[in-house]
Amino acid sequence: MFFNAKGFLFDLNGTMVNDMPYHIEAWHKQLVALGSTISLEETKYQCYGKNDELLERVFPGKFSMEEKIKLGNDKEALYRVEFKPFLKLIDGLDAFLQKAAAKNIKMGIGSAAIDENINFVIDNMQIRHYFSAIVSANHVQKSKPHPETFLKGAAQLSLQPNECIVFEDTPKGVECALNAGMQAVVILGEHTAAEFTSFPNVIHFTNDYIPILEMS
Repeated sequence: MFFNAKGFLFDLNGTMVNDMPYHIEAWHKQLVALGSTISLEETKYQCYGKNDELLERVFPGKFSMEEKIKLGNDKEALYRVEFKPFLKLIDGLDAFLQKAAAKNIKMGIGSAAIDENINFVIDNMQIRHYFSAIVSANHVQKSKPHPETFLKGAAQLSLQPNECIVFEDTPKGVECALNAGMQAVVILGEHTAAEFTSFPNVIHFTNDYIPILEMS
């Protein structure tokens, strides 16, 4: 089923590493410190797209682009310090990557994370060699759910969109895959399967990569 695909495109946060609780908590602390009354639950649903876009959604017109970039970078630096002791790949992912590589499936990362966060994960986990395409927030004009991220990833892999399967953990990410004309596997974490019922491109739900290792 999965290993007949020509390409895999992986989101990062919540899809390769279970770090979304750390991102959500870090954003919530920062947003409240900046004067928002946003709840932790609502913060979860705002955690998509670029950092400057998130800040603009919560504080429309309040900060300049330079201020939003600095605030976002400060939050990401704190996240890397706080999450590093707990950094690990989602269960089964390393073996899944090995199997895909052995079957000559091209692989890339398409994430709204900044370059520093992607490098933080793939270099500490020593998995950079699996990926011949990396598209971060630094490389796109329009972030998820706009399809630019995954379309650029497919192009870097020299594949057509319908030749790629996307691995995602959020509704906005799956919507991005749908907009790009790609099927999606959902890694359940902060979201439930019920939140994805409107997306016809979802082909499988799983809590980690172990159950799908043996799927052909």
